[in-house]
Amino acid sequence: MEHVVIIGNGIAGITAARHIRKQTDFRITVISAESKYFWSRTALMYIYMGHMKFRHTKPYEDDFWQKNRIDLIQDYAEHIDHDAKMVRLRKSGNLNYDHLILATGSKPAFFNWEGQDLKGVSGMVSLQDLENIESYTTDIDRAVIVGGGLIGIELAEMLRSRDIKVTFLVREKEFWQNVLPEQEATMISRHIRQHHVDLRLETGLEKILGDETGQVKGVVTSGGENISCQFVGITTGVRPNTDLARASGIPADRGILVNEFLETRFPGVYAIGDCAEHITPRPGRKAVEQVWYTGRIMGETVAATIAGKRTAYQPGPWFNSAKFFDIEYQTYGDVPAETPEHLCDFYWEHEDGHHAVHLIFDRQSLQFCGINSFGIRYRHEYFDQKLHENADIRSVMQDLHKANFDSEFFRDHTKSIQQAFNQRYPDYQVKPIRKKFMGLI
Repeated sequence: MEHVVIIGNGIAGITAARHIRKQTDFRITVISAESKYFWSRTALMYIYMGHMKFRHTKPYEDDFWQKNRIDLIQDYAEHIDHDAKMVRLRKSGNLNYDHLILATGSKPAFFNWEGQDLKGVSGMVSLQDLENIESYTTDIDRAVIVGGGLIGIELAEMLRSRDIKVTFLVREKEFWQNVLPEQEATMISRHIRQHHVDLRLETGLEKILGDETGQVKGVVTSGGENISCQFVGITTGVRPNTDLARASGIPADRGILVNEFLETRFPGVYAIGDCAEHITPRPGRKAVEQVWYTGRIMGETVAATIAGKRTAYQPGPWFNSAKFFDIEYQTYGDVPAETPEHLCDFYWEHEDGHHAVHLIFDRQSLQFCGINSFGIRYRHEYFDQKLHENADIRSVMQDLHKANFDSEFFRDHTKSIQQAFNQRYPDYQVKPIRKKFMGLI
């Protein structure tokens, strides 16, 4: 019987295991040093905030794995012998494989700051990071967060939920401005301050200060300011975890290098999820894509190949979602931080400053390219279909009401958005939808 070994039990690795089991009778072994059971990493912040227990983050009951004949080993993989097709584990010895899937995820990106190894400094990626944050932030007064991305805003919300004062150091002129266009970045910066976070823009970290016991006591900013604190959260992004691959001679650059079939240079060895880097990315896509849905698709893709149907990675249109305190964010397609000359943009923001949309389309063809939405929850399938169809912006705007959920529970901003679009682009007029009540217009 062929043996599939998967190193990593995040969404990519576990999706691969489940889909291989659906399609084959192969022996499957999943190895993870972080935890025995698969859990939802996106729920990490809610454990700290007391909204969930760890057991609530496990999508499957503990007996699911035995029922589906998926063996779980909690151990650390130290080396891969790709000639002998063997993985050496720290505690469990050697494990032979016919197919090996590397789903080793990502790790916090630290940049060799003085003091980064002090007690009270932590990233926020793993279960162990959560345990450290819990330990380091008990009965403290102030924390400093370094780095203005999605992990940083999650950590800020976590700490504020316990009334810990937070200073947030962000190098850009506005929050996450390397990803968000200026309008949205400005809106979110304002929103962060409204939630009593001391947001310091255009400010970086120079060094972390420690006391005589090796505990954090403060930071020095790039501007020379000394800020006292008892905890420092490093959220300056994540990088693919390539340590095992590099140590085993498997080619890696930023991530573990794979072709369109997610294959490494060595036969029978694959890499998927956050740790993978595509040698030839799909048009319009990045070489490294570290989001939940791409990990899931890669898991399904590699499962099909291992089951005998060699399948290329086809991620479809880009999308992602997040939350900035109580503002939900969705993005579909491509909305660049700076709009190039060949594209047009349309931005609408509600007067309350908590709802906005930003649409991008081609200047010549009018083809819809992407949308950011803030505080308005839209249906994924609507924009996914429009992107697949290469629909023009008039079609997207005319049918925008179809992206809404039940208006009984969500306020409908469609009419206001359409009117603003007509004012901005009078040559591409769309007709606002008139609502029907009880069968009457």
